[in-house]
Amino acid sequence: MTDHRWRSALRPLTGATADPDSSSVETNDDTSLGEAAPVVWTIVVAGGTGSRFGGPKTQEVLHGQRVLDWSLRAAKSYAKGVVLVVSADRLRAEHGRAEHVVEGGATRAESVRRGLAAVPSNAEIVLVHDAARPLATPRLFERVIEAVLAGADAVIPAMPVVDTVKRVAGGHVVETVDRADLVAVQTPQGFRASVLRAAHAGAHEATDDAALVETIGGTVVVVDGEVRNLKLTTADDLAVLGVLASLPAPVANVAVTPLMVVAAGPEDAFSGTQSEPTDD
Repeated sequence: MTDHRWRSALRPLTGATADPDSSSVETNDDTSLGEAAPVVWTIVVAGGTGSRFGGPKTQEVLHGQRVLDWSLRAAKSYAKGVVLVVSADRLRAEHGRAEHVVEGGATRAESVRRGLAAVPSNAEIVLVHDAARPLATPRLFERVIEAVLAGADAVIPAMPVVDTVKRVAGGHVVETVDRADLVAVQTPQGFRASVLRAAHAGAHEATDDAALVETIGGTVVVVDGEVRNLKLTTADDLAVLGVLASLPAPVANVAVTPLMVVAAGPEDAFSGTQSEPTDD
């Protein structure tokens, strides 16, 4: 059974970013955390070009805060420290927003590897979160951490696929895919630090880190994602995220199973395989 004492030991750091315009970083340096508290670091990937969006999407403003700041705030909720991965032109501007700010690579996997290199060797759990998912809640981060503590090599939050899925070639339908066993994967994804380092050691490419863990035979566990944890890809997504961010937490945060959608309890919300170029 998972030991839940770590939650009180690693106090949430959401207060550290109450002012998103502040460049100061608060770290959890409490030496009295005890053995029950795992050393958790989070890598926030924000090094994409935003080619599909038409510009640097994580700099867009959502309810008075940049998309990036929403994501950083969530990332710090249960982390000892955060590594922020950004494009070269944002290095100076983002200095001080996290414990480490590093330049991203040409692909997402390379960006994560560069972020992982900045994670201290004593980290036991590493989370990887896309900055383009600003509405992930601290409860989701917590759920992922708990699943890693329960013994998984990797943990992914996911939602059931509700649309009909078809395989297409040359503009024609080849087959209709059975969606019963399909899920749409989100971040934050969580990993035993040693497993994530081993998965990236071969410098392979994948669209998410869990896929790399799969290639080395690691166990990947799925936990419930969140309906409002949408990825910002287009301008329309920004409008939808704006609406979701304004909803009361009990409405916006839901627990989803393949059979039903049930309202979850109040959360600590912030309401008010193919290598491809980094786009996040």
